[in-house]
Amino acid sequence: MPDSENPATPVTFPPAFLWGAATSAYQIEGAVREDGRTPSIWDTFSHTPGKTVGGDHGDIAVDHYHRYRDDVALMAELGLGAYRFSMSWSRVQPTGRGPAVQKGLDFYRRLVDELLAKNIKPAITLYHWDLPQELEDAGGWPERDTAYRFAEYAQIAGEALGDRVEQWITVNEPWCSAFLGYASGVHAPGRTDPAASLRAAHHLNLAHGLGASALRSVMPARNTVAVSLNSSVVRPLSQDPADLDAVRRIDDLANGVFHGPMLHGAYPESLYVATAGLTDWGHVLDGDLELINQPLDALGLNYYTPALVSAADVSAKAPRADGHGASDHSPWPAADDVAFHQTPGDRTEMGWTIDPSGLHELIMRYTREAPGLPLYITENGAAYDDKIDSDGRVHDPERVAYLHGHLSAVRRAIADGADVRGYYLWSLMDNFEWAYGYGKRFGAVYVDYATLERTPKTSARWYGRAARTGALPETEAV
Repeated sequence: MPDSENPATPVTFPPAFLWGAATSAYQIEGAVREDGRTPSIWDTFSHTPGKTVGGDHGDIAVDHYHRYRDDVALMAELGLGAYRFSMSWSRVQPTGRGPAVQKGLDFYRRLVDELLAKNIKPAITLYHWDLPQELEDAGGWPERDTAYRFAEYAQIAGEALGDRVEQWITVNEPWCSAFLGYASGVHAPGRTDPAASLRAAHHLNLAHGLGASALRSVMPARNTVAVSLNSSVVRPLSQDPADLDAVRRIDDLANGVFHGPMLHGAYPESLYVATAGLTDWGHVLDGDLELINQPLDALGLNYYTPALVSAADVSAKAPRADGHGASDHSPWPAADDVAFHQTPGDRTEMGWTIDPSGLHELIMRYTREAPGLPLYITENGAAYDDKIDSDGRVHDPERVAYLHGHLSAVRRAIADGADVRGYYLWSLMDNFEWAYGYGKRFGAVYVDYATLERTPKTSARWYGRAARTGALPETEAV
């Protein structure tokens, strides 16, 4: 049937639309001590008591390192056309410096060959939060040198795989790396220094720009370079001027701090003003903004839920309902007088409100923000408390409904003129969900963590049918 919010919206997607699924290295690979790999910040963080639920860690994860052939075969069975995965920097360049370890690169060569043999397009993300621990020991992302080390790593990866992989993403969700890692401390490396988090944000931007240049220097011209941003849809609690100002400030910290320099070559002036009490931004050196503002071939957007904010009384000590974990330290530097509110509606197991309209709003914003730039939804999905039924199947109708709603929003955006080229479901399979350990299941494929057996959920079959036909099946179709 046509989309319920717009009956005129076509139900089919463009023929070239890319249907994929996404994962990240530390969440699925395991084999953390094999073939020369050394610890990343997530190895250290997850083995620090009290940092993850249940003390869970990614030592084995779902053992994709050894089971990748079976996992690729499952992708092919489901009908996926693309697979977005990240490379482990610690597996490729163990100290974050110097020559590559060929055994580490060989794993990704084998994975890419397997994907291509099954007619699945590989899309590589170079950085999905797992900084080599030695680079963190040297100061991590708040230090400028880390960006230059990233460029060296990007060149190594591009030289090794650029002949077979056409789609490249420099960094994934730099907001999480900078502000959850260095401000609130709920992600690795667990630091709580708001000024350092702003330096980290700039150096992640610089890493993107330097990395994009490094990739292009060694890869065929046909290859594409993108970045994946978890840009927020920030809405006001009311039309009161104070609430509208709160939206602007959070929008600067969630969005403008990254897309400003990446897309437009400048940070928002209002960001400088708001954070003047924390930093004079002297870490932004002459020429940095030009280095960051590299031409992009595409932009990746990750979306899960909108944010609802208002002005707040700084003396009020209510819990911060921003959906980014519990901490006495905020991931929003210089915004302690902004309150976050639970948006109304049904929620996923993460407590995140289900709101496909936010995805449509986000796509249309970047259609205006960067006209002519192709867009990909590089992450979108939901966690539910999935169980294997007595029939041996995993029925997840809530996830099917979630996917139907959000893919309908993508299709509506395309009908409204947006150039959305593809969609990557998060995630291919259940995995290590960062500080939440193994308690949150985002996968379309169920993983029994005791046996590591994979079982496609109802949503995997539903999504596979959409991928094969280019149209959204009814939610009761599987």
